[in-house]
Amino acid sequence: MSSFVRPDSREQDPSNAPQEQGAAGETITSVADESTARIPALSAHYRAVSPNFAIAPPVSVVIPAMNEAENLPYVFRTLPDWIHEVVLVDGNSTDDTVRVARELRPDVKVVKQVGKGKGDALISGFAACTGDIIVMVDADGSADGEEIVSYVSALVGGADFAKGSRFANGGGTDDMTPVRRLGNRALCGIVNRKFGARYTDLCYGYNAFWKHCLDKIVLDCSGFEIETLINIRIVKAGLRVQEVPSHEYNRIHGVSNLSAVRDGIRVLKVILKEKAVPRGHRRPQAVGLNTGRGEAM
Repeated sequence: MSSFVRPDSREQDPSNAPQEQGAAGETITSVADESTARIPALSAHYRAVSPNFAIAPPVSVVIPAMNEAENLPYVFRTLPDWIHEVVLVDGNSTDDTVRVARELRPDVKVVKQVGKGKGDALISGFAACTGDIIVMVDADGSADGEEIVSYVSALVGGADFAKGSRFANGGGTDDMTPVRRLGNRALCGIVNRKFGARYTDLCYGYNAFWKHCLDKIVLDCSGFEIETLINIRIVKAGLRVQEVPSHEYNRIHGVSNLSAVRDGIRVLKVILKEKAVPRGHRRPQAVGLNTGRGEAM
């Protein structure tokens, strides 16, 4: 797996662009369109982000969705056109979620969820990804797809896990009640103390990571607590974490299935359970592979 990122703030004159030697001796410039022209052998792996920025690793975006047909146009509209693939995990929707997704993006990969819950949906989606980087995005329109470049930059810059944070400097939220905010802060504090983490946000579903991280953690829960489980096991596995400021917007259509009390209790149970398991005790395995949890359509 190779990656190359080189922003250049100077006037973009290809003749003055700095050059570097690739693994096979190819000439690489900091200008995205020039890089693909000069290294045809690698051009299929590059995705242009801007006139002065290019990335090599393919990016898969996983979107768990159940009855989100009205929101998908907003979600898909903000997704960058340079991403490698979109994996939509359909939680047995009774509306036009799948049809709308295919109309918006004909190449979307639809995975039919067999089980129930957000955790189960994400596990199914992760197993279907073919990109080197996986980005988790909610289907309610609360996440801005244009932020994906910040997550990818953090990963290419050396992080294993890019953790979205609504409370890091530059982040924010339009969709959190005082009770949920207080609960999130308390649970985040417990995780930081118990596991030596430095998170500023715990229960947020906009995250990204290198796919190889799935070989080092085990994901085995079905509900909303999957986000907390990922955060904890990433730290326990000794992987490098970088928080990325993110702004959470209000759900556009529909009603959230979140329950502050019910889901807060489930998150607390996960924390206590993980604290009882020593680091390195769980045998690493590739999450969701050969589990029969999802079927591509």
